[in-house]
Amino acid sequence: MQRGIGRPLLVAGAASALLLAGGCTRVRTHQGFLADNLIVSSVLPGVDNKASVEGSLGRPTFVSQFGPERWYYVSRDTRALAFASPRPTDQLLVTVQFDSAGNVASIDRNTSLEQVANISPVGDKTPTLGRKRSLLDEIFGNIGAVGAGGMGGAAGPSGPGPNGG
Repeated sequence: MQRGIGRPLLVAGAASALLLAGGCTRVRTHQGFLADNLIVSSVLPGVDNKASVEGSLGRPTFVSQFGPERWYYVSRDTRALAFASPRPTDQLLVTVQFDSAGNVASIDRNTSLEQVANISPVGDKTPTLGRKRSLLDEIFGNIGAVGAGGMGGAAGPSGPGPNGG
């Protein structure tokens, strides 16, 4: 009889171990532009313009705000283990620069991970400049500071004039 109880228990234990181990798999994600090497290499300086680039590559990830007009296409692959922060494994940055007429002047492809910035906030507060004030200081801090009544000075248009009348 012992043999009949042990087998289902063993199967249940193995199934639960597999289920728990399945939560520890690596999660791979892709963010941004879906790059196709053939389409990216088909964009040529002096041949294409803004309309043809948008037709080929789609809308850019972001556009330069200062200096010569540039369109940026960013593609990034990341992976993470369970609940850890994702880490970049591959990145592609395609930069398309246009001349004043709107034609492609140059196109640059960068696959370096050196430009990836790791931003990790510390704590749950954003540091700011200035004084640290308590709630009571915020509420009652300005009482009597500026424009307190009864401190002299000229009266308003509805009050008595300088001669009292």
